[in-house]
Amino acid sequence: MCLPGTVEKVAELSRAEAVSRRSFLTAAGAAGAAGVTATLLPSAAQAHVRGKGRHRRPVDLTHTFAAGFPMYTGNEPARRTLTTIPANGFYGQEWTFGEHSCTHMDAPGHFVAGGRLTPEITLKELMLPVAVIDISKKARTDPDAQVTPDDLIAFERKHGRIPRGAAVLMDSGWAEKLPDEAAYKNADSSGTYHFPGFGIEAVEWLLDRRSPRAIGVDTLSLDPGNSTTFEVHVRWLGADHFGLENLNNLGKLRRRGATAFIGVIPWEEGSGGPCRVIAF
Repeated sequence: MCLPGTVEKVAELSRAEAVSRRSFLTAAGAAGAAGVTATLLPSAAQAHVRGKGRHRRPVDLTHTFAAGFPMYTGNEPARRTLTTIPANGFYGQEWTFGEHSCTHMDAPGHFVAGGRLTPEITLKELMLPVAVIDISKKARTDPDAQVTPDDLIAFERKHGRIPRGAAVLMDSGWAEKLPDEAAYKNADSSGTYHFPGFGIEAVEWLLDRRSPRAIGVDTLSLDPGNSTTFEVHVRWLGADHFGLENLNNLGKLRRRGATAFIGVIPWEEGSGGPCRVIAF
């Protein structure tokens, strides 16, 4: 992105000019932080708050986009330093990662031939009312726990009808297991993962009785970890909806009434992509 001679010109800056430039970039970075689609907040040692402190402060539902973040399959994200301020006058990195790394979106085309890809997701779909389905209690004793129609019905009895066009998000408490990759994947001796997800009956219930735009989970997959058919992915994405995986901080969000904003880059031919999800 640099024109010829840029490095030499930067190196000629005086200390005062360099400090001024850094101050400007710091201020500009703070102003533009909300538009960054990579994640910024660390997940380690974050409290899983239930029933208290839920108010209209923004809640970041994103994990830090970090090298080595657990992947369902494929290579974990990796990074290297390209330039440094002492050597080049400016700092920059190079990242290598799959589209489905860290907190990310699954676009319909991820599982459906001819399905919509990331650039085709509309702005309206990226601003959604939220319904948080808390299954953390049963997930503590059953790592293969699923969101069921009974969970959805119980939610509505307590919190009211799931809003039209909502993002229905599973809060299993699983995000607390990070950064322990082994605990997060919870693989058995055969390599099969065991973590919660949506059950196909719950997906059918939502499609038949409500009109949500998205579902999301605080685990590696919309399907439970032990799934071999990925029927939730196939059915949900096949209905031209999208999914969100590896969400964070869902226990800090009130169960109903919040609005989520999903910042995903419109990757060319993207089957999804890392995103920043903020709710308030």
